[in-house]
Amino acid sequence: MQQIMRLQVVTFRLLSRERRTGNKMSGESSPPRVYSASPSTALNSHSHVTPSANTITMNAFMRRFLRFLVSLLAIIVLPITYLVNIRRNKKCPPPANPILFKSATELTAMIRNRQITSEQVVEAYIERCKEANPYLNAIVEPRYDAALREARGIDKMIASTSKTPEELVKEFPLLGIPITVKESIAVEGMSNDCGTVYPYRKPASKDAAVIREARAAGAIPIAVTSTPQLCMNWETYNNVVGITMNPYDQKRTTGGSSGGESALISAAASIVGIGSDIAGSLRLPPMFTGIFGHKPTPRLLSVEGHVPDSLDPDFEEYFTLGPITRYAEDLTLMLKVLKQPGSPDLQLDKPVDVRKLKFYYMEGDGSNVSNAIGPDVRSAMEKAKDYLKKTHNIEVKPLKIKHIEHMWEISIRILLSIKHIRNIYTNPEKREEWVSVWPEVLKSLVGMSNHNFLCVCYGPLTKFFDALPKSYYKKLLSIYDEIKAEFEKLLSGDAVLLHPTFPTPAHLHYRIYYKFLNCGYLTIFSALGLPVTQCPIGFSRDGLPVGLQIAANKCNDHLTIAVAKEFEKAFGGWVPPNKELLNNVKTA
Repeated sequence: MQQIMRLQVVTFRLLSRERRTGNKMSGESSPPRVYSASPSTALNSHSHVTPSANTITMNAFMRRFLRFLVSLLAIIVLPITYLVNIRRNKKCPPPANPILFKSATELTAMIRNRQITSEQVVEAYIERCKEANPYLNAIVEPRYDAALREARGIDKMIASTSKTPEELVKEFPLLGIPITVKESIAVEGMSNDCGTVYPYRKPASKDAAVIREARAAGAIPIAVTSTPQLCMNWETYNNVVGITMNPYDQKRTTGGSSGGESALISAAASIVGIGSDIAGSLRLPPMFTGIFGHKPTPRLLSVEGHVPDSLDPDFEEYFTLGPITRYAEDLTLMLKVLKQPGSPDLQLDKPVDVRKLKFYYMEGDGSNVSNAIGPDVRSAMEKAKDYLKKTHNIEVKPLKIKHIEHMWEISIRILLSIKHIRNIYTNPEKREEWVSVWPEVLKSLVGMSNHNFLCVCYGPLTKFFDALPKSYYKKLLSIYDEIKAEFEKLLSGDAVLLHPTFPTPAHLHYRIYYKFLNCGYLTIFSALGLPVTQCPIGFSRDGLPVGLQIAANKCNDHLTIAVAKEFEKAFGGWVPPNKELLNNVKTA
């Protein structure tokens, strides 16, 4: 007992030092509405209120309480994470097939020009899935046989067609390319349970809208990938397939909720994939696994066919689907293919001269709730700034936003105010209503629930926010108005913002349970509705990927992707996991 107490004291001291030094040690939730009006409605109806002493006092109290809560959690979680990860020491073998080192843009051009067959490409990725997945546990359900049949059909079409490669690329821009899909996005005939335990199998009856677009462009789904139950975590674990592991280190998390997708793509077991994002799920997992993820301008891609969905008409202002890739050029390709009819007009093909862009940076969300960035992330930020200065003579200026310290709470409250999101308490007979919360909570306490911890906590958490004063929320919305307007003003024209994706590289599994306050690095852009590209910048001293977010004003997705392409050339982009195990592998 004395040893345990000493361990807890040491753990608490380590956590305190971690917060002071920027966490040197080395999710996703969208509860239903809090108030009757959706955030956008409230924004249009409230009167202007400047920050008051009560607002500041309440924020200060909340910050202290949250820090205290996190400290208590860390005392429990830190020792456990050491123990449960001891045996996770197998190294995912690096890819060996040269086909796996080419971008989707290159491969589809080779297929059209008959330099390689779709069957060869699909077969190479299926074999890599079979090799890598035992180390990752990222695949929920494969469709290998069906994918090979579809690839052979494409090859026969190409062999018999009189169309030129130029004509084929216009009609089928993803011709013959294998893709993987997050399980929360419907692929006909495949699991669409989103990590939920059911007594029977109920596959998707039809493709989601984005999958229909991908198939029409010639893409071939080969597998659906793991996600936390109902996408409600920044750790990819559920009670159906278990935990998904990072290809660079099995002891480390892939993040969530697009963790399975990111792990598979990073391990070169997939070339491109589709994920979703309401609180960072297209950015945190790609950061932890050293690849690219893009949260697009709201309503660019249809969200039809995603689980969970929502009845709130403003859902798509904050929730998006988007591409995850190993190569930056494939982000543009995927967005052009997947965008829905009538979506915002983006200039994805517009040439961008990086030398003429205006660059800003922020080192955090300014909340004093999140951890400060650690040395590895700070080094990545300095590398990016130094490169722009030395190569293009661009001075990257700090972005200073008035009242930014409130944005952590504002973004959380706005996302929590989205109403009627499907969850474990949703009444199957009437979507607007819930069944009783407390029976499931009690079942969870005695270990009889089939639902994950955060899904169970969803109900009590929502009841807590329902009890908070509405007047205080209106004050926060007023501040939000000012912050949003200032962001739009400062990022007007050809301006981009460099921002940390997370304070540290990937941590040990389950440590998100005391690091969840760092979600502010991600939710700020969800609440503001800005397009963001997660871009790998390099590696930590421990050999783990480090990345940055590149944000811009709405409909300026082409700017963030252009900067990602520039950084990819400068810093190398994706690097195969455990590349030291490579022996005489040709990659071109």
